[in-house]
Amino acid sequence: MGLRLLTYIFNLPTAVIYGSLSLFVSLLHNVFLLYYVDTFVSVYKIDKLSFWIGETVFLIWNSLNDPLFGWLSDRVFLSSQQSGVEISSPEVVLKRLKALSWNGPLFAFSFLVFWVAWAHPGLQFLLCLCLYDSFLTLVDLNHNALLADLAVSAHDRTSLNFYSSLFSAVGSLSVFMSYAVWNKEDFFSFRIFCVVLALSSVAGFTLATWLLRQRFESEGKTKRDQDFTLKDLYIQPSSVSQEKRITLAEYLKQLSRHRNFLWFVSMNLIQVFHCHFNSNFFPLFLEHLLSDRISLSTGSFLLGVSYIAPHLNNLYFLSLCRRCGVYAVVRGLFFLKLALSAVMLLAGPDQIYLLCIFIASNRVFTEGTCKLLNLVVTDLVDEDLVLNRRKQAASALLFGMVALVTKPGQTFAPLIGTWVLCAYTGYDIFQRDPLSNVVSAQPKLESGTTWEPALRRGCFYLLVFVPITCAFLQLLSWSQFTLHGKNLQMVKSQRQSLTEPRSQEVKTI
Repeated sequence: MGLRLLTYIFNLPTAVIYGSLSLFVSLLHNVFLLYYVDTFVSVYKIDKLSFWIGETVFLIWNSLNDPLFGWLSDRVFLSSQQSGVEISSPEVVLKRLKALSWNGPLFAFSFLVFWVAWAHPGLQFLLCLCLYDSFLTLVDLNHNALLADLAVSAHDRTSLNFYSSLFSAVGSLSVFMSYAVWNKEDFFSFRIFCVVLALSSVAGFTLATWLLRQRFESEGKTKRDQDFTLKDLYIQPSSVSQEKRITLAEYLKQLSRHRNFLWFVSMNLIQVFHCHFNSNFFPLFLEHLLSDRISLSTGSFLLGVSYIAPHLNNLYFLSLCRRCGVYAVVRGLFFLKLALSAVMLLAGPDQIYLLCIFIASNRVFTEGTCKLLNLVVTDLVDEDLVLNRRKQAASALLFGMVALVTKPGQTFAPLIGTWVLCAYTGYDIFQRDPLSNVVSAQPKLESGTTWEPALRRGCFYLLVFVPITCAFLQLLSWSQFTLHGKNLQMVKSQRQSLTEPRSQEVKTI
């Protein structure tokens, strides 16, 4: 039985093992997104100034580490022709897998440092965020880069993304379980739960990267043996074309002329903001819009569905992408987000069942769009290679440059959300009694009830106007993006012709 299981694991398709890496990220990251703000505000009692300082420093580091790590990872690919060193596809993949085998377990350990108070809340908040994001960035960059390095065709990339979404959905089950052990007054059970999740992630990263490395090491060895055997049969060109080493400034200049890249990051910045806004404020919306109208089990169900359904729904979106293309599906989701928000605004906050559906669907469709955008970045990798005639696609670097522009939305989401809510209602989550300002700001009608209508109305308007504004701006940006249809097919055919081995003359024996 054990031997049969080992044989089954060794024979798993590459796409399945690649997708399983998303499981070991999703297990931890969904719990992090849901609880890290509440932990520091409600449990560790971080003050408002320290929170804003931490988020500001995190904003800077969060934006800079993606292009920094991407440049350190891929700069050799930009100048490989100058050095005369051919870098094969198996070697590129092995480089990514080695990075994942180290950074995956370190990412899991960095997740644990949030849930034990070991320093001043402000200092711990800053250090934990930067440490966690560093390892998450290294994992995400290499994992996303593999999507572009393992396949070129849209069908194969969609298959890889399909398994990533499937395993991400399984990983989101940790949200259901976390709701059962989450207790601000007694943190012990939640800490044990986080340790179990982290150890599971470490074991998963270790096994999955080992399996993939075994597969590609054998492929790389075969290719090197063939090259060595046929070395004397080829006539080497008398002069090898030399490329000037590309500096970071020159690379940025190339990107500034990449029109589709600029329109994409404009749209994606808003998308990242909206995704993290939903994650950060989902518990607040449940508490102040629905908590007194629905049961605890219904709230738990909505919370779990909002994290699992995006991944399951994405499986359907990917099938649509095969038929209609990613561009058309993403545009349709923007129109759907705008329409649903407009309907909810007209219906008002008292339609409880409609409000439940909207809160869940808003997160489902927003997260679903985020999952599809990696496919667009891989297309931009292809276009970047073709436009600049690179020797090897710098996929991790381009993912890093996308994050440089878009990741500030991750920090802007809690900052702008809390500021707007406080400005409109007087509700300040950083005060020990956050409702005191709301009470004092409203004329007294009845003791103890004056704050409820204003706070509930403020949460509702925040819930519906954010997606309306985001959808409108995204439709404007997305309409300028031209890398789809015939243009995309032309780019892919040119990439395949550029990356094919150049024909070499065989000596006459």
